[in-house]
Amino acid sequence: MFSTNFGFSIKVGSLDTNNGKVKPFRSNMNNDKKHGITVFELLEPLVDVFEETDHTLIVADMPGVNEKDIHLDLKDDILQISTKTSEKNYQKEILLKESFTKDRIVHTYKNGILKISLMK
Repeated sequence: MFSTNFGFSIKVGSLDTNNGKVKPFRSNMNNDKKHGITVFELLEPLVDVFEETDHTLIVADMPGVNEKDIHLDLKDDILQISTKTSEKNYQKEILLKESFTKDRIVHTYKNGILKISLMK
């Protein structure tokens, strides 16, 4: 068996400093060498979808990654955005209103903002 910490703790009482000490919660990013377990944090980027007349615009907030690490996978009406780096791992699946083909994708990435245009 191995031990992990999930959730959070709440201390109830007075604000008197002599009343007790609160210890910080361990991060969920844990490499347990004793048991060979590695836990990675997976982030879901904030995404806005705009339906324009000639294209669908998707704007995703993905700071801390390089453009070369961003992977887009389109299958009919599902767009999957993902990255996998040593520091940031993003993953998001978006259900679109209609089907698109991979040759209709145009994307740019600047200052942590990914813009994807799916041409109709």
